[in-house]
Amino acid sequence: MINNLKILYHQGKQYIPDVCTAKVPGIFRGRPVISSENVDEEKIVDVCPMQAISKNPLAIDLGKCNFCGECAMQFPEKISFTKDYKLATNERKRLIVKEGDEKPIEVNTESVRNEIHKLFGKSLKLRQISAGGDNSCEWELNAANNVQFDMSRFGIEFVASPRHADGIAITGPISENMAEAVQICYDAVPEPKIIVLVGTDAISGGVFADSKAINRSFLNKYHIDLYIPGNPAHPLTIINGLLDLTRKL
Repeated sequence: MINNLKILYHQGKQYIPDVCTAKVPGIFRGRPVISSENVDEEKIVDVCPMQAISKNPLAIDLGKCNFCGECAMQFPEKISFTKDYKLATNERKRLIVKEGDEKPIEVNTESVRNEIHKLFGKSLKLRQISAGGDNSCEWELNAANNVQFDMSRFGIEFVASPRHADGIAITGPISENMAEAVQICYDAVPEPKIIVLVGTDAISGGVFADSKAINRSFLNKYHIDLYIPGNPAHPLTIINGLLDLTRKL
């Protein structure tokens, strides 16, 4: 008992008490801010390897951004990344941060389906599908339920069978070989069900967007309930996004 108390004293708490107000390290890149400083917008657009930056007005699409920070490093007077990890939203257009935008990225509660709040507000089970991903987002999804973040305290868990799930969480760009598997898994989930896209690759295809090896036709058939950006998505982004989707503020 004494040894256990010594460990607790030296290590502190093993979990994050409040995942909605937790702070992240300085190396973390969250929501970007674009100033009104006059710069050569063509050069900023060209510096992005993901084609996530557009001009007139200058904007960054977080659904395409891999958060490499190259734009901020080359044009620090124009673009900076904050520590705001609350990046998830249920509307794709809200992932586009424009010049002068200071408002946070949020879930539009008015457009959330009523059954999501009614049925999944206290319990949500998801079947995760790795659809050609690089395992980075998969690792972060696992981390979201470890002892530090403990997502299960909110009733949000991953299950092995889609028949026990309330929806699917897709990572990866959906390769041709995984397209049919994604459809089969989705069909096995009982109604009503949700679709969550986790990470840049899942949202836009990422670096594989123009590849002939991917098949994203599945996403054109159904309504996407939540977009969780990041490359990979941070556990705090994942947890807060799912909480904002399922619980009324």
